[in-house]
Amino acid sequence: MGKDGREKRRGIRGVGMGSIDTETEIKCPKCKKIINRDRAAKNRYVCYECGYYFRVKTHNRIRMVADRKSFQPWFEEMEESNPLNYEGYEEKLAETREKSGVKEAVTVGECEIYGEKAVIGICESKFMMGSMGHVVGEKITCAIEKATERKLPVFLFCCSGGARMQEGIVSLMQMAKTSAAIKRHGEAGLLYATILTDPTTGGVTASFAMLGDVIMAEPGALIGFAGPRVIKQTLGQRLPEGFQTAEFLQEHGFVDGIVRRENLKKTLYFLIVTHRCREGNYADFKKNFDFHFEPTEIVKERYFRSLPRTAWEKVKAVRQVTRPAATDYIPYIFDYVVEAHGDRYYGDDKALVGAVAFLDGQPVTVLADVKGKDFAECARRNYGMPMPEGYRKTLRLMKQAEKFHRPIISFVNTPGAFCGVEAEERGQGEAIARNLLEMSALKVPVLCILIGEGGSGGALATAIGNEVWMMENATYSILSPEGFASILWKDADRAREASEVMNITSEDLKRLGVIERIVPEYGGADKSTVEAISGYLKEHIKEFLKKYTGMTGEQIAEERYERFRKY
Repeated sequence: MGKDGREKRRGIRGVGMGSIDTETEIKCPKCKKIINRDRAAKNRYVCYECGYYFRVKTHNRIRMVADRKSFQPWFEEMEESNPLNYEGYEEKLAETREKSGVKEAVTVGECEIYGEKAVIGICESKFMMGSMGHVVGEKITCAIEKATERKLPVFLFCCSGGARMQEGIVSLMQMAKTSAAIKRHGEAGLLYATILTDPTTGGVTASFAMLGDVIMAEPGALIGFAGPRVIKQTLGQRLPEGFQTAEFLQEHGFVDGIVRRENLKKTLYFLIVTHRCREGNYADFKKNFDFHFEPTEIVKERYFRSLPRTAWEKVKAVRQVTRPAATDYIPYIFDYVVEAHGDRYYGDDKALVGAVAFLDGQPVTVLADVKGKDFAECARRNYGMPMPEGYRKTLRLMKQAEKFHRPIISFVNTPGAFCGVEAEERGQGEAIARNLLEMSALKVPVLCILIGEGGSGGALATAIGNEVWMMENATYSILSPEGFASILWKDADRAREASEVMNITSEDLKRLGVIERIVPEYGGADKSTVEAISGYLKEHIKEFLKKYTGMTGEQIAEERYERFRKY
């Protein structure tokens, strides 16, 4: 390598941002444009031309997320050794320390995030590509242990090429050691979250990077077990465009979401305050504690003039694509709704969504079937018919809610679980059954609201609540009227007749004791009544949560057991 090449490489190492053309300019590796160095730095090391995310040095990452002067490093005194007596390893470490400006590939410590205490760890790509040796593993393990002792959340910024080859099997053991510490931290009811940055691969991906209660990733980050180069050299396979990116992993269910740097600190703060609820404290409202909804005079008049609907009329009404969805009600009821993606196994089902939100300051987990409002959205959401990964996503989020003592609000609106070949291949029946099993014993309050169709086991899989409510014109049945007529009468054309004998309306189910409350629609759910229905729901959801203040998890689960035991 010539002199010019050496200078270029030194520049890249110095800033972690791409090739340097002058002291004030850098070349973006994505768009290839020459951009101003200082302007890029002020833009949180994001290319202002194309949005490319440059790698960030440890001290800059700390400045992004920690309150000013609040970071206190831990375990900086740990000394390296050469467990395999690998020739030249000590010299390599010394050289890397000097060039990177950090003592090891990870820096850990305590800080404050908008005044909230947390433990953070930052992996440094400039230190042997963030590779995991025994000191990296030990620092992470010690930090997690100390966080457990102090009852603090942990945020780990992952960036690594994987295990450190110079330490061989000793490096491999760090995967087990860090995972064991994370397990104990979780059993203490504490939050562990990871932020995957470019690149996160190898043994780090197969251990602490993918074990977060919440897993986030920066846009465009390379994430995978075996990187593209390893796959190509080992198997001769050339990977498709966009493979192993953060966006790819979200689509395939492995990360909760993509977080942009301008939102990073706010996101960490949100995670802290929504993952520290106390058992029995389910109505910690910060405002409008005595909120009372009163519909407008126009809505009252419309409700007064509305006529009762037959069962078949209700069936047709809830199937209308224009009928308001959960996504229409949620913004009126909850604040700062942050969606979580993926089942961590296969995919992110768009027919079933889950989120963490605030109800006037009280953290809650929100689940919802969503059908879609036009052809494109209906196709994307599979017309509200969940796949196995949808049920597994909701189960993951319900178990997370239980761990952190968040009540669960579930909006149900599905014609039923999808019954295609791919659903069967991925275990549709098992996924529904698992939800029934686990949901029955959740140790937090669960409220289920049928807002449209409640189709068979596909609906029941997210409707095992301490209470079940039903909107006035919603339906809830063992199967569709068409299916009922086909099975019992061998004539699907008798669907209207079937609807009248199946007892599928809110009035029928209230009489049978299947539901506790009928939610008024003020003449019919549409754009003009969304706000009124939302107001009614918000008031009564808050009343529902107040009932469980002071109750233990065991008492709440027992109440739900007895509710369904009576049938």
